[in-house]
Amino acid sequence: MPALASQRKATLTLDWQHFSGLQPYQPLSDKMKAYVTAIRQDGVSEAVWLLEHSSIYTGGTSAKDRDLLDPGLVPTLRVGRGGQWTWHGPGQRIAYVMLDLNRRGKDVRSLVHGLEGWVIASLGQFGIAGLRREGLPGIWVDTGNGATGLDKIAAIGIRISRWVSWHGIAINLNPDLAAFDSIVPCGIIDGGVTSFRNLGVLANMDDLDQALKEQFPKFFPSLL
Repeated sequence: MPALASQRKATLTLDWQHFSGLQPYQPLSDKMKAYVTAIRQDGVSEAVWLLEHSSIYTGGTSAKDRDLLDPGLVPTLRVGRGGQWTWHGPGQRIAYVMLDLNRRGKDVRSLVHGLEGWVIASLGQFGIAGLRREGLPGIWVDTGNGATGLDKIAAIGIRISRWVSWHGIAINLNPDLAAFDSIVPCGIIDGGVTSFRNLGVLANMDDLDQALKEQFPKFFPSLL
């Protein structure tokens, strides 16, 4: 690598981007894939993209046909991230996280643990006690519902391309939770799905975004 490019890559910081309006899934995914390539090949900044998607059911690499129950007219798409079926749509904050693991340590488990910690800390700013479940990526809260008493408030689905991460997290702020009735979300049958609004927590996307930005450096410090 030329000296100038090497120096530029060594001093990059994180680029936060907000996308206004509802984003169609595939075009945004294509744009994210191109950005991941640019991180790897051109040394552009790592990035977090904050957005809401138009309503869609996406199936990760472990998604089973039987768990797509009754999507109706909502589009469905199999994608390359990890995980099973989930729903994206209005009222759900998506954070796509593009980090260069070549520089952060090639440890996928550590990445997922960091993402979970980031979400838990961000929820904590609103008085929501987020929980991990062993072997089940994502964040849960104790609602007393169902067999376990736990409902999922945030999903995590990551893909790694030549040690650069993409895709990321989805946090339920105030979506229509009925959308999850048409799938077995993340393949889990012993817990439901919840949201800020369902828990009686009043917050808007700007509030959540601010918390995410404040907490992120605690788990993923800038590379200077």
